[in-house]
Amino acid sequence: MLTLTLLVLLPGYSAETFTAEAVGVESPSGNNHDSSHDRDKDSAIIPAHLLCGDSKVTATRRRPGRAVDEYQLRKCSEQDKISPWYSAIELGPMVPDRWRIVESIGINTNLWDPYNGHNPLKGDLPIWGDDWFYNVIAISDTVLEPRNFPVPVGNATTARANSLDTIGSGDSVLFSQSFIVEQVLYQGNTTFRPPDYEFRLTTVFNFNQLRTDERGLLDIDPSQPSDNGRRRSDNFVAIQTAFIDKHLRNVSDRYDFDSLRIGIQPFNSDFRGFLFQDSQFGVRLFGNRNNNIFQYNLAWFKRLEKDTNSGLNDVSERLRDDEVYTANLYWQDFPLLGFVSQASITHNRNREKGQVIYDNNGFITRPASVFAERFARDYDVTYLGLSGDGHFDRLNVSGSAYFAFGEQTNMHFRDAEDEIEAFFFASEVSKDFDWLRAKLSLLWASGDRDAFDQKAQGFDAIFENPQFAGADTSFYIRQNMPLIGGGNVALSGRNAILPALRSSKEQGQSNFINPGLKLIGVGIDGDILPELRLSMNINQLWFAETAVLQSLRQQGAIDSNLGQDVSAAVIWRPYQTQNIVLRFSAAMLVPGSGFDDLYGSDYATPYSVLANLILMY
Repeated sequence: MLTLTLLVLLPGYSAETFTAEAVGVESPSGNNHDSSHDRDKDSAIIPAHLLCGDSKVTATRRRPGRAVDEYQLRKCSEQDKISPWYSAIELGPMVPDRWRIVESIGINTNLWDPYNGHNPLKGDLPIWGDDWFYNVIAISDTVLEPRNFPVPVGNATTARANSLDTIGSGDSVLFSQSFIVEQVLYQGNTTFRPPDYEFRLTTVFNFNQLRTDERGLLDIDPSQPSDNGRRRSDNFVAIQTAFIDKHLRNVSDRYDFDSLRIGIQPFNSDFRGFLFQDSQFGVRLFGNRNNNIFQYNLAWFKRLEKDTNSGLNDVSERLRDDEVYTANLYWQDFPLLGFVSQASITHNRNREKGQVIYDNNGFITRPASVFAERFARDYDVTYLGLSGDGHFDRLNVSGSAYFAFGEQTNMHFRDAEDEIEAFFFASEVSKDFDWLRAKLSLLWASGDRDAFDQKAQGFDAIFENPQFAGADTSFYIRQNMPLIGGGNVALSGRNAILPALRSSKEQGQSNFINPGLKLIGVGIDGDILPELRLSMNINQLWFAETAVLQSLRQQGAIDSNLGQDVSAAVIWRPYQTQNIVLRFSAAMLVPGSGFDDLYGSDYATPYSVLANLILMY
């Protein structure tokens, strides 16, 4: 027999089940009561004369300390049906809007609590009119980074006696403190669609200090920095974003849209930051279609100069003669459910030939001090890309592939040109096992086989920031080891994975005559606690080609084995949010034969230690 328990909860009453008095049916004892007149006074039960059942259904009453009674519901009739209501409904007095109505029940504003739910600094209620909202994010980012990697020996005024070789002491300590304030003013309801207007401004104040053992590394004039030329302190104020976003139109009832954004804005060409991830001045048209199945971007950027020591945007300098044109299309759930595919075409047009640019420390950055330094270059290069991110069943897959082609001014002969043809492939495959994720990383960036054949076959990005194979906890990716004895260039830039031989990742030009790279790596991510994560990675690194290195160093055979990069990182979020994040990492490069050929077999193992504290409001 089906038993039906009915609950009623009205103001001033507790939740109770209906009794025989409530339904007006005969009880097992044979007594029939009128519920409107004879009701259990201490039960707070509401009359319900119209309750009925289409079959034999019983209603039960259960109260602590009393027996359970069952009552038969009467059969429903036509009179029991509820007629629809057609008359006008009185709306009653006007009430405040949904953002301010909560004030009537005692919820007050707390500006210090970002989770308060009624904070005008977090966009919880309008600050102007009916639909203008303001949101502010404040971040403190503190970095302490002891490290060691090969550097040139000090100059004639070296502070280290008996330094007669080309390789000096690579010990250094970096401290960086950044205060970031991001302000957003926007109009519109963002629950289902983008805002009508958005104004965003992000300012950064940075203080950094670098200590080294060698003189002549921090400034072209070794007398400039303090502590005998071995300590440099600097500060800088930057504007990282400053844009206006206009919602142009909705194109469907599902709020598919087109929007236009103008100003300094962040952009990422792919899922892992392999090609172009930066915040630059530009114009971007973007939107989606087919219920957000497709997303597109059409953008033009003209690159800003960067501050030398902080790496932040320097809006006080004129824009570079370096432009980026890009178009991409994202396709959700293609080819299978749970996977996002992307196709892109990006063109980089550089017209900085003839320019001579020195950084804030007096070192030349354009042209790079390599090969014929007197020739700065122009280049036009187009990147065709395919990327994807998602999962196939329980297998997580993320990857990108690029083919670069174009031409550049030859660095050896004034009127000659090099033909650019290079490729890049990277993929990370992972699988979750309860609280552990195992990862396999693969990368291949083509290298140039001959520096003098007028074919540039080494792949280089526009501005990379790879989130791959350990990312910035990896020694090789985080540190910028100089190519000592082969020109004033770095083997790879800071937070970069490509051995591009640039003078500077931030201020230099792309270089397609480079050795390229092959990488295979394994790693695990473990969620030890909800607030504690451990990551470990081991990557084997090889140069794809070494002919360029041999030409620059005027050296015989250089082995392709760069070494093994071993790293571990611990991330602690004490409140399981991004408001407080503490990160510790340690990494080292176990030298391979190629490293020994470049820097000597007696060089100590390079290492990098990172302590990073992020506080966010």
